[in-house]
Amino acid sequence: MSQPFQLKAQYPLYVANQPIETGSWLEVTDKYSNKVVSRVAQADPQTLEQAIAAAVGAEKAMAALKPFQKQEILLHCVKRFKERSEELAQILVIEGGKPVGSAKAEVLRLISTFQLAADAVTQLDQGVVMPLAVTEAAASYRGMTQRVPVGAVSLISPFNFPLNLTAHKIAPAIVAGCPFVLKPASLTPISAIIIAEVLAETSLPQGAFSIVPCHRDAADSMVTDDRFKLLSFTGSDQVGWDMKARSGRKKVVLELGGNAAVMLEDDANVDAALDRLVAGGYSQAGQVCISVQRILAHEKIYDELKDKFVARVKQLKAADPALADTIVGPMIKENEAVRLKGWINDAVAQGASLLAGGELNGVMLEATVLENVSLDADVYKNEAFGPVVILEKYSNFDEGIELINNSRFGLQAGVYTQNLNKMFKAWDTLHVGGVIINDVPTFRVDNMPYGGVKDSGLGREGIKAAVLDMTEERVLVIKQ
Repeated sequence: MSQPFQLKAQYPLYVANQPIETGSWLEVTDKYSNKVVSRVAQADPQTLEQAIAAAVGAEKAMAALKPFQKQEILLHCVKRFKERSEELAQILVIEGGKPVGSAKAEVLRLISTFQLAADAVTQLDQGVVMPLAVTEAAASYRGMTQRVPVGAVSLISPFNFPLNLTAHKIAPAIVAGCPFVLKPASLTPISAIIIAEVLAETSLPQGAFSIVPCHRDAADSMVTDDRFKLLSFTGSDQVGWDMKARSGRKKVVLELGGNAAVMLEDDANVDAALDRLVAGGYSQAGQVCISVQRILAHEKIYDELKDKFVARVKQLKAADPALADTIVGPMIKENEAVRLKGWINDAVAQGASLLAGGELNGVMLEATVLENVSLDADVYKNEAFGPVVILEKYSNFDEGIELINNSRFGLQAGVYTQNLNKMFKAWDTLHVGGVIINDVPTFRVDNMPYGGVKDSGLGREGIKAAVLDMTEERVLVIKQ
């Protein structure tokens, strides 16, 4: 019988490709038991300065990497992540409170994202030949472009997908040829440290990467230092827009929050949609940027959907994430659970109906369903980021579209319909970064452009989109 997985007692951070212990530590807790189970070396301003200087110093060497060298580095990571997949999944369960099924799925996505990056090295367009002879004065000129790395980049990743969303920053940086400094979420730093261990096995130039766990208030230089040519942040909208305001002249890519909606037209098959609606609303305790927060059902099918959905949700139990059948695990920390419980209570006080769940025990919040929620309630207009779904009724397609658009967010939306014209109209008129037809907005494949509008962010991720942000076009003109 195998022994239960245990984290190491402590982990270093990485500066200029090397493991470093700073003498200061971040404690890492098991998110289900709330017990301290490990600690990670914590960066201070001096450590961050060393990391930034190393990244700047590595710009030429990173830019000089040939495609086959980048591909070898990325494929080594793919190989090692596969070999360490069980360890990586167990780390996600412990430090992230992620149900084990979701943890294993995230490890597969980590592997896929690095594989996609390895493929992209030889598949992305690197430049074009330009017909400059468009006037008589330019008749003897020819032109061409190439894409070149912007230089050192600052990367800040979130707690909810500490492997794959970190991969979506690191892997494109390698493809682009950009040295990087990455700050993982202070609540889930070990996942990124394991990635650093694997990167340290590769032939990346000295100084190409640093991974520096620390609290947000200690990482101001990640945002403000003009030696970085790009800042890529994934997290809350309030923090992200504040970072952009302080970021100076660098490029900024923001992948922020949402309160994603899915609408079901009267031709939708409710039974066929139920599994996806439940998974979209409650997997990982709803701590997903594109988690289903609002379900809009046409009045002709609303009662059917409501009865069947609520019955399914009442079967869900918030439980130990290490159990194979757990869907709803713990929220990341107790004050987040208390915040959301308060939002639920406030909505009910304003007239909402509590159809399922709503009970809180420490970090464990029951899968909750609300109806008749005021549009001014926090749980409606803001990002819940927890296991709460709101049911709404609408009478026609245009009204449903308007209800989805009535949000300060615009990340992704789902539409269930068999009508091709409605599919295209949704694509044309929904104010979101992605429209998912006949599935929930929680759907994402790692090579698609992913991002939002309005308060949901700025720019796109996905390997190709991220590499474009991390490179810039340089033109060559030749007089013949």
